[in-house]
Amino acid sequence: MLIDLHVHSTCSPCSVLKPSEILAHARAKGLDGVCITDHDTMSILTQCREGFQPDGLLVIVGMEYTTDQGDYLVFGDVRTLPAGLSAERLLPRVRELGGAAVAAHPCRVWRPADPAVFERRLCGIAEVRNGRNSDAENEKALQLASGHDMIAVAGSDAHTLAELGRCPTRFTVPVNSARDLVDALNRGQCRPAASHRSAA
Repeated sequence: MLIDLHVHSTCSPCSVLKPSEILAHARAKGLDGVCITDHDTMSILTQCREGFQPDGLLVIVGMEYTTDQGDYLVFGDVRTLPAGLSAERLLPRVRELGGAAVAAHPCRVWRPADPAVFERRLCGIAEVRNGRNSDAENEKALQLASGHDMIAVAGSDAHTLAELGRCPTRFTVPVNSARDLVDALNRGQCRPAASHRSAA
């Protein structure tokens, strides 16, 4: 399955991508699923439902959680996470909740993750291809993941319709729910897809 793990809707103040646009265009862009990961909120759940949509698109709601030591895509039963946790407190808590955490754009120049997070093995999954990163930032993230034996994924970091589906992740097992997604991420049953561009 081809899933875009990193999509922002208008529930993120920096995004102009409407929930209705995500639902209407994701399948035409070649996606089997999208993860809506707004900044520090899951309020998108008031506008759309998780699970399979009428056209077969799988929608999963996560969150891009902001810390002073980098940003993390969190999935699973994470609605109860309090705001303002440090990475040292967030990442073990996500594990305790049975979820999965992905280091989002960990080597972005203007907002890099703290290397200590990876040296201490607090996070085992890294976004090595981000649709808004430079090639150099993505290459550095790939080296980070390789050097720390991390699971590698991709995410479009879409804030506009044109960016949706730009950097998906290929899952090697069926993903039918948020639970399936968490399990596949934590087991490494996924990999960054080849550069993906759709005419849609």
